[in-house]
Amino acid sequence: MEKGKRHISLKDLALEIGVSISTVSRALNNHPDISPEVTRRIQKLAAEMNYTPNPLAMGLLKQATRMIGVIVPDLVTHFYSSIISGIEEVAEEKGYYILIASSNETLKKEIISVRNMLNTRVEGLIVCLSQETKSYEHFDRLIKNDIPLVFFDRVCRINEVPSVVVNNVDAAKKITRHFYKNGFRRIGYIAGPNHLNISQERAEGYLSGLQSCGIEFNPELLVQCNMSSKDATRATGRLLDLPQKPDAIFGINDTVAFAAMKEIKRRGLRIPEDIALVGFTDEFHATVVDPPLTSITHPTFEIGQAAARLFFNQIENPESEPEQVVLNTKLVVRKSSVK
Repeated sequence: MEKGKRHISLKDLALEIGVSISTVSRALNNHPDISPEVTRRIQKLAAEMNYTPNPLAMGLLKQATRMIGVIVPDLVTHFYSSIISGIEEVAEEKGYYILIASSNETLKKEIISVRNMLNTRVEGLIVCLSQETKSYEHFDRLIKNDIPLVFFDRVCRINEVPSVVVNNVDAAKKITRHFYKNGFRRIGYIAGPNHLNISQERAEGYLSGLQSCGIEFNPELLVQCNMSSKDATRATGRLLDLPQKPDAIFGINDTVAFAAMKEIKRRGLRIPEDIALVGFTDEFHATVVDPPLTSITHPTFEIGQAAARLFFNQIENPESEPEQVVLNTKLVVRKSSVK
């Protein structure tokens, strides 16, 4: 057999040395029933063939895979990769591994990912909902069977499922007040789909911020998009086509804000002199666009850690009530919002 071409299994070792798979397994674990001579031969062969245990197979034998399924809307943005890193750190401390899937922002892919993860025998799931997800029946199997489940950022069923979110209301209020303090009065907001908690909460913060600044809400200045760049460009166009343009805009996330920036520039308008701009999530590109983008920074790594801790709390305390962890954000001010 050519070494290094594929994962070496217990069966490969057993065939090579002419013993049963169970003998190989017990020898590798120094079981007293296996003679020292056979144990030495098997362990020597395992080292020569670069054998490493398959954690999934070992977990299945013990009825515990020590695997956590993590489903996110995309695997491209720093936002999700940093959260995954936080989950992974806590998982590793507990001797667990993570399997990652992307829903690509579609309900169909999210449902498939949930099914595939459960078929792979993960011990539970940590999930951020796709932007299309309005129905949640695909999570019923986990909830009804007490399989650990945690939602983060975009959440649902908070009375049944533990979750981790940021204080979206406070964050959007901070943005609105920041605009006001810098002399902007016609403040527009490009929201996401109505059914998403993050869209609802950030709209609430926007309205609260306007009220606290003594600015009357103008429904024309609140537009929606599906959070894609294309739809964000269309939404920005609606704001810029108003008889009285906004003098400031913020988007539900940085993807939306980058699209808005591009459309504002395409129309020959200057940022922030003509229109100030603020994003939400503070992706890496916020620091390299021109002008650098003011944005809300999430404690992404801490979100992942908190989600993993809630997951393990369900394993260790299965009777505990669902808990929601709320973390604070920070407004990082750059040139895009200051005249």
